[in-house]
Amino acid sequence: MNKVLKEMISVLAYLLCVLCLTWLVIAFVGQRTKVDGSSMEPTLSDGDNLIVDKISYRFRDPRRFDIIVFPFKYKENTYYIKRIIGLPGETVQIDAEGNIYIDGELLEESYGREIIRADKIGIAAQPILLGEDEYFVMGDNRNNSQDSRTEVVGNIRREDIIGRAWVRIWPIADFGILKHQ
Repeated sequence: MNKVLKEMISVLAYLLCVLCLTWLVIAFVGQRTKVDGSSMEPTLSDGDNLIVDKISYRFRDPRRFDIIVFPFKYKENTYYIKRIIGLPGETVQIDAEGNIYIDGELLEESYGREIIRADKIGIAAQPILLGEDEYFVMGDNRNNSQDSRTEVVGNIRREDIIGRAWVRIWPIADFGILKHQ
């Protein structure tokens, strides 16, 4: 009986350690998230699964064109996935032709799915000066994205960034292992 009790305590201690390590990884290193919507197409599509790297930004600042995850401030448990366009201290503006300017210079990038329509320029029609801890973000599907061009999202503070999209993973069903008819 004593041997059985020791074995049960050993198994319980092992399970507790596994649970603690799992929690530490999810809380501080990385977590899985699922893309809901088309605002990041063609880079990310609705239903894509991602691993979010939560540790890199503890050692370095976010960079232009990183894809980040941050909470939507008006709905609990809702997170946005967008690309960083403007960095702290920069001025961002979008002209009537849909060109993005950073500090008065045309931004050279090829992530946008299409040219930004005049009705989608939003508040970026006027120069937006980013604070020392603010980022300007946009979806790659520029005409179908709620991002920093809208007052609802606005500039993203550094402290609100959860992490960066690190790797896309596919569900088992995508490999043909599980098939639903």
